[in-house]
Amino acid sequence: MKKIRFGITGSGFMGRTHAEAVRRLPEDAELVAVWGGSRAPALAQRYGVACEPTMEALMRRTDIDAIAISTPHHLHVAEALAAIATGKHVLIEKPMATSVEDCDRILYAAKQQGVTIGIGYQQRFRMNNLRARELIQAGEIGRLLSVQMAMPMYKPAATVAFGGKWEWWNDPQSVGHLINTAPHATDLMRWLTGASIANVSAFCRTFTPGGVVEDTTHAIMEFTNGTLFSLLSTNVLPVSGFPGEDFRFRMIGTKGLIDLTPVGEMKMDNGSGWQVMSNQPFVIHNAAADTAFGDIRMQCYRDQMKSFIDGIRGLPMACGSGLDGRIGVADCMAMFTSSKERRLVQP
Repeated sequence: MKKIRFGITGSGFMGRTHAEAVRRLPEDAELVAVWGGSRAPALAQRYGVACEPTMEALMRRTDIDAIAISTPHHLHVAEALAAIATGKHVLIEKPMATSVEDCDRILYAAKQQGVTIGIGYQQRFRMNNLRARELIQAGEIGRLLSVQMAMPMYKPAATVAFGGKWEWWNDPQSVGHLINTAPHATDLMRWLTGASIANVSAFCRTFTPGGVVEDTTHAIMEFTNGTLFSLLSTNVLPVSGFPGEDFRFRMIGTKGLIDLTPVGEMKMDNGSGWQVMSNQPFVIHNAAADTAFGDIRMQCYRDQMKSFIDGIRGLPMACGSGLDGRIGVADCMAMFTSSKERRLVQP
């Protein structure tokens, strides 16, 4: 079967992540060229591919079938539309774009050209999350009533671990911290339950001195199946975070409980005491160490890339779709609207 040939926009931590994902699928994929960012020449050299001088040059290449977009959020729409215009499939790091309108532009263009859009919701492929989904869908904790989700981030640790420049975190073009984090949370809830958000109430704040974008959000959501979901997303922790709380779901069902983190132990108690149902080894996020691109962290990105390639080939795709990407952005915008207008909002 013909390999899918890839180009990548962006050369930071996620650019290298997608390059590594392609490398791990030698029978299905091949990396051809990269563009964008000060580290692009080094990334191209590391993987033995071309480094294009401009985005236009990358998109014009006829030996590329698909583009993986890993640049700052506000650049996604222009790059996606440029790729689609040349008939290329597109895998976009979340968020899909910075407005619902831009998501719609991408979806319309993709439909006109008949190309596949994938969204970087790699958490769907973590083994703990997959196991939790199996348990929920099998009714092991009964009907899901309530979920509490925490995403507190210690910004200094993140900037050291991931490397690169992070000025775009405080760039109004990238909207705010929420749109960087919440799409993972709301997509996992939709994926775990098969339901969508019906109503949102949120408070968004800027606590960082001199900050011009949102850095903290508390939100409560009601899903179409009646499940209630609370979300904390923040990057203003003054010291290193709460142990085990950087991405944690606590789920209450009519028959039991699930304590879910994508890494570490995933536990369930449905009447027999707490039992470990799945254990994902700890993932080291350190851009300076090759461990960040080793088997443990790369498993979900490799599987996501394989699923995206399946979608390109017309096979069922477990990877987030363009519609999933649009919904994630719409959910975030509903939170911003709720906070600004102090009312309940329907995404």
